[in-house]
Amino acid sequence: MSRLLWIVLGVPLGIVLVALGVANREPLTVSLDPFRPANPALSIHPPLFLAFFAVLIAGVLIGGIAVWISHYKVRRALHRARLEIGRLQSERPMGESTAAQPSGQTLSGQKALAGPRRVA
Repeated sequence: MSRLLWIVLGVPLGIVLVALGVANREPLTVSLDPFRPANPALSIHPPLFLAFFAVLIAGVLIGGIAVWISHYKVRRALHRARLEIGRLQSERPMGESTAAQPSGQTLSGQKALAGPRRVA
């Protein structure tokens, strides 16, 4: 499935990116001196498509870092829950077993929902 998705989305996207690069080969002046933009010592002249791709890649990286940082509270809560589960499992008396309940049953006797399955 992922190979088909890659072909359906990746190939047309690659064609568009190559066409964009071929159509935008003119040099662009990028000045790194905000006070004297005409200063040639602090300016570079990349092709327009390279400047476009650099800004696109920087945006994706900054967005990914921002999302990763914003999920800090969720990852911290998950880590604490896993530690608590490990602590509770280690405190369980040795004679107590999980085999006392029938498979697929909850404590109230209702049928439990099946968990997610991995599809290869």
